[in-house]
Amino acid sequence: MTDKLLAFLDLHLLQYFVVVAEENNLHRAAKRLFMSQPPLSRHIKRLEEILGLTLFVRHTRGLSLTEDGAKVLEVIRPFLKLRDRTFLQLQALAKPLAKVVAVGFTTAFEQGIFTETEKRLRAVYGERLRVSRTSSPKLAYDVRKGKLDAAFVALPLDAPGMTVTPLHYAEPLVAALPTRWPEAVKKSLPLQTVNGKPLFWFQRQSNPAFFDHTKSIFAYMNYAPVFVEEPAEHDVLLARIAAGEGMGLLPASFAAITREGVAFVPVVKAELLQIRLGIVTSPAETALAEKLAQESAIGRTLPFPS
Repeated sequence: MTDKLLAFLDLHLLQYFVVVAEENNLHRAAKRLFMSQPPLSRHIKRLEEILGLTLFVRHTRGLSLTEDGAKVLEVIRPFLKLRDRTFLQLQALAKPLAKVVAVGFTTAFEQGIFTETEKRLRAVYGERLRVSRTSSPKLAYDVRKGKLDAAFVALPLDAPGMTVTPLHYAEPLVAALPTRWPEAVKKSLPLQTVNGKPLFWFQRQSNPAFFDHTKSIFAYMNYAPVFVEEPAEHDVLLARIAAGEGMGLLPASFAAITREGVAFVPVVKAELLQIRLGIVTSPAETALAEKLAQESAIGRTLPFPS
C-alpha cells in the first residue's frame, strides 16, 4: 500500500470490514451497520483496492476471510479498540459548548428603547448572545421554527402555539406628518381632521391581529384615511413623509428622531391607539421569558399609559 493510497484510508472502512468479518454475511452486517447491502459491498471492495489484498472469499453461504483478511483483522481490532478508548477519554475531558442564546428585537419600536436591555443581556450572556432585529411577525415565526429562543415583539400579535408574556410597557402612536401640511403645527391631532388623506399603513397579511385591532379603533374614532402601502424600512417611510406623499402613525419613541420635513404630533385619544411590548417564546422556554423580563430595562423611557 503506497502512502498516497494510505491517505484515502477511511476509518469507517476499517469498521465496516470488522463487522463483515464478524458476521461473515453482507446482509447481516449491513443490517447491523444500519445501511443497505450494495454500498457496504462497495466499501469492502474499496478497502481491498486500497490494500491490494483479497479480504474475503465469496460463496453461496456468505463470506469467509482469506488468510490475508485474517491478518488484516488481527491488525485492525486493537487499533479500533484504542480508538474507542481515546474517544472516551477525550469525551471525559471535553467541556460542553456554551449554548448560544438567540434573542430578537422588534423593529416596530425605535431601537433606542432596547439599548439598555441589550447591554444587560450582554452582561449576562456575553458572546453567547445573538441578536436579531426584524418585524414582530417574522420574529414570532423564527421562534416557532427554533431559529430564536425568544423575541421582544409588538402586541397584539398572532402567535399560535407560542407563549406570549406581556411586559408592563406600551407606547401611544403619534402622527408623523409632512411639515408642509397645515396640521403639522397643531399641538394635538384629532385623526378625523385628516380623513381622506394618505396614510402609510401595513397590509393585513403581515400582522392580522394588529391590523384588525387598529381598524376597529379607526372606526371608533371616525378616522377614514386613504391607505398607502407602508415601506418596510422606517428611514424610507420618513423620507416619503418628508416628501409630502402621506402621513404615518408611529410609536412615540420614534419622535426622538429628528427628520427635516417631518413633524411628530400627538394624537387625540392616544390612549386608544397604543402598541404594547411583549416577549414570545416556545412553551418550553417560559423560564427564559421570565429571565428576559427581569433583565429588561424597558419601561423607564416612557411610562405605561394609565
